[in-house]
Amino acid sequence: MQHPGGAPLPPPHLPGSAGAWAEHQARSIPSGPQRPPAPAAPPRRRALPRARPLRRRARRPAPASAAGRSHRSAAPQQGAPAGWGGNRQAARPETATGHIQLPTGNPVALPTPPPGTAAPDVAHAAVAVLLIGPAGAGKTSVARHWADIRRVPTAHISLDDVREWVRAGFADPQQGWNDHSEAQYRLARRTCGFAARNFLANGISCILDDAVFPDRPVVGLGGWKRHVGPGLLPVVLLPGLEIVLERNAQRSGNRRLTDEEVARIHGRMAGWYSSGLPIIDNSQHDVATTARMLDEVVARSLASPPAW
Repeated sequence: MQHPGGAPLPPPHLPGSAGAWAEHQARSIPSGPQRPPAPAAPPRRRALPRARPLRRRARRPAPASAAGRSHRSAAPQQGAPAGWGGNRQAARPETATGHIQLPTGNPVALPTPPPGTAAPDVAHAAVAVLLIGPAGAGKTSVARHWADIRRVPTAHISLDDVREWVRAGFADPQQGWNDHSEAQYRLARRTCGFAARNFLANGISCILDDAVFPDRPVVGLGGWKRHVGPGLLPVVLLPGLEIVLERNAQRSGNRRLTDEEVARIHGRMAGWYSSGLPIIDNSQHDVATTARMLDEVVARSLASPPAW
């Protein structure tokens, strides 16, 4: 198509329009003899920047105060490439929790008295107490209150609480005593014993409560002595039968027993009167008064340990 004014100008707003217009003019306007085009120059290769040699940064020596820190003295992980730090956190021993080394729980022995004294200070000694009594005697309430008012860290470990950790497959003794309920009782006692030893090894006193029968010494006191150690101090909490029946009636769930069962357990507990263990009759005492009486009994037991 011919234009009266020559070739049209390209729109100025398009990128590269000047070059396209010049090429179009060269093709549309004839000229003299054409010269062969000059050979195209080979593409110019772009020079790559020279690689700088890697420099290893010299590490400053750790100060003496931080020589023992695990994150300063971390060793490379096994199999990590040479020259790399690998895991910067030092491998911790299996017996450590965080950065605090916890002593392992050994069998508990009686506290040793301070130098120059005849008996250990019960207010500051780390002790393990086993509070024995029938259902409804108030063992859990007294043990929890006693642990709350002590001047040293004290833990309360309830056998019933640990026994009820088992949810599916819980062997309720009220549904019948069998091998499963016996095994779960023994497992709970052993778990409580391990916990008591660990608490005592780390300077924390503990009080455990359990309905231990005097006519089963191997399973009862004998089992606690094996699990905890000879330093365990047993104390019997034994109110009257009427008080036990009244407190048991206030319970709910699987911890509430029938009156016949409560009377049978209370009758078996009467055998502790001939055992030589300290006995507290809290029939007329509240929880706070009974806890103070327990503190006095523990002090006498530390001064003259009972034979059991």
